[in-house]
Amino acid sequence: MRSLCIPVILAPLVVAAPKSATPVQPWSEYRVHDVSRPHPVKVSGGKCVCTPAPSDALVIFDGSGTEAFSVKWPVRDGAMVAGKKNTRTKEEFGSCQLHLEWRVPEGREVKDQKGGNSGVFLMGLYEVQVQESHTNVTYADGQAAAIYGQTPPRVNASLPQGEWQSYDIIFHAPEYGEEGMEKPARVTVIHNGVVVQNDTELHGPTVFRKIAKYPKKHPDKAPLMLQWHNDPIEYRNIWVRPLD
Repeated sequence: MRSLCIPVILAPLVVAAPKSATPVQPWSEYRVHDVSRPHPVKVSGGKCVCTPAPSDALVIFDGSGTEAFSVKWPVRDGAMVAGKKNTRTKEEFGSCQLHLEWRVPEGREVKDQKGGNSGVFLMGLYEVQVQESHTNVTYADGQAAAIYGQTPPRVNASLPQGEWQSYDIIFHAPEYGEEGMEKPARVTVIHNGVVVQNDTELHGPTVFRKIAKYPKKHPDKAPLMLQWHNDPIEYRNIWVRPLD
């Protein structure tokens, strides 16, 4: 088992921004993207859980057409390859169960947040990070399966670059009343069969280098979004079960 101190020592070498450049999170003792934040312990034994879509699920991508998306990323060997810009589902969702599989192409050079980066945005607002984190070191709240800029995963269940990985996500949308947000969003993430976010509270929509906070108004449903971060991350077997 790798010592927790090793990633902390390495992180400043690959993360350009000093920790003093961002505000302290009210829910933790760390700054947003804090390079001194301990990295989750790496665990072995996980594997891609290639679950077929249940009969009551809405299939978003099955290896063929991309008609369910606003931007048609290219399809190669049954995988949808990130390209050009973000893509969103035409269908809108609130609380849901989401399954998808992803991989960073083998042999691609990855360093910190470059080379192996994408993201899954629930309601187009709340990002579960997609990132090469088997060997690549970056700030803890920006590694694979982190709630980006908010909460690192409990453990690092990442597989080697070039291998397919799975996310099973259970998302509960925030609840709003006349006075605004009454109950925050929560998410559970299972990465390669390993629970890495356990009913984690979301502190607001994803923002970069800032403190997340909820807006006064919020949609009941919104599209899912896959992020284009200049890296050709591959996706397959995407399906959703609404939990409204």
